[in-house]
Amino acid sequence: MRILVAEDDRSLREVLVLGLEDNGYRVDAVDRGDDAIDQLKFYEYDVAIIDWRMPGASGIDVVRWARRHDRPTALLMLTARDAPPDRIQGLDAGADDYLVKPFDFGELLARIRALQRRPRGVDAPVIARGRVTLDPVTREAAADGRPLALTVTEYNILELLMRRSPAVVDRKAIAEHGWRDETDPLGSNAIDVQMSRLRAKIPAAGIRIVTVRGAGYRLDEA
Repeated sequence: MRILVAEDDRSLREVLVLGLEDNGYRVDAVDRGDDAIDQLKFYEYDVAIIDWRMPGASGIDVVRWARRHDRPTALLMLTARDAPPDRIQGLDAGADDYLVKPFDFGELLARIRALQRRPRGVDAPVIARGRVTLDPVTREAAADGRPLALTVTEYNILELLMRRSPAVVDRKAIAEHGWRDETDPLGSNAIDVQMSRLRAKIPAAGIRIVTVRGAGYRLDEA
């Protein structure tokens, strides 16, 4: 699952990124509100953690932009403003949840899991393609009801392919979702190696990963 962190406090931003990545999430981070809007324009996020006060655009502005443009991202606001009118303003602007600083990191993780359980649009909580299922909340995948032993990178790639299926996913998008540093796999055979491993782990499960030469990969249902 991919998360956007928009927080102008450098130390807090670094703590959030490290903590979320340690829990298996793919994280992008920005320190300005206008940069957060740019990220939401071009990338798909399951959850965005947005600070109220940021340069460029406030957290409220970011939330309003996301809702005005029908972004399906779940929005969690972080702020030191804990008065009821402030919470009401944030929620009325379109935030899904509200967490007051300072907060316990365990509570933040619990709130992210709760946001994942809420259906957004027409998407079901569990993704199914062929006889493979993937639960974004528990980050577990199964084929024919049997758990798949996937690495974090393999899980992230499989989730991206299943969400986009049957569309072709280019190598850059795979690199962005599968690795902390998207430049690591580009220019090497790392992506091809991961695809070979995924294919070996999900044989005869009603899906297949197809190589589209010059374009990327797609997941087809057999």
